[in-house]
Amino acid sequence: MRFLHVFLFSFFSVFSVFCQEKKHTVYFDTDLSVVSGIERNRLLSFVFSLSEEDLSRIEIYGFCDDVGANSYNLTLSQNRANEIKKILLHNDVPGDKITNVDGKGELLLKKVKTTSADRVRALNRKVELTVSFDVLKNNTTEPLSRGSSLIIENLLFLTGYSYLTPSSKKSLDLAFEKIKDLPFSFIIQGHVCCTSGQKDAVDRATKKRNLSVVRAKYVYDYFVGKGINSKRMSYEGLGHRFPLGGRSDADRRVEILITSDF
Repeated sequence: MRFLHVFLFSFFSVFSVFCQEKKHTVYFDTDLSVVSGIERNRLLSFVFSLSEEDLSRIEIYGFCDDVGANSYNLTLSQNRANEIKKILLHNDVPGDKITNVDGKGELLLKKVKTTSADRVRALNRKVELTVSFDVLKNNTTEPLSRGSSLIIENLLFLTGYSYLTPSSKKSLDLAFEKIKDLPFSFIIQGHVCCTSGQKDAVDRATKKRNLSVVRAKYVYDYFVGKGINSKRMSYEGLGHRFPLGGRSDADRRVEILITSDF
């Protein structure tokens, strides 16, 4: 479930939704989740520069330095993320565009080009915003065949759950429209990021380590509900067995693997 890149292949031409991103970082004082005057002004300047026309989604992630207990830092990082969301909403940013507001806890002290540990810790007390914009492009591609993959890259799920974010339904609808009448059978494959080795991630709703499976099943159930013959498809979770490399969010994805003609 990564940023808004949809590769929906048909027999001739397709529209692909690509993503442009803007990023902004807000820094905090020690043990505080209140935004300072300077950082608030920087944030508002960034917000006012955004265009609502193609705004797709906003992700907010909070962090802390490595001083203090893990549980305390996790709460503080979440409070910082919540504070940024509050400021965005107060300044008329559409709430349905804010898809993730997560506290990630502490960042470990790492060596950078400075001898000051305090300086590094100050840089770790932050909230990172990623703002994504949709850009439509017209594509042509080769016909689908056995072994081809169709990647629904903008399927965004709530962190740790198999529930789609509100802004992601349109990408699932687009996928359905492209594949509903094509004459092939396929497997819906779920992938996750950020686990060790080939492990699956934990589904927070059930506490089971099968998040890639239930996310693939979500798409399967959606297609069945929309009228696609269940005999045409199956689903499976591949955990973190096939990372793409690069950004971790690239591995949060659902793919459709064509297996045969139908």
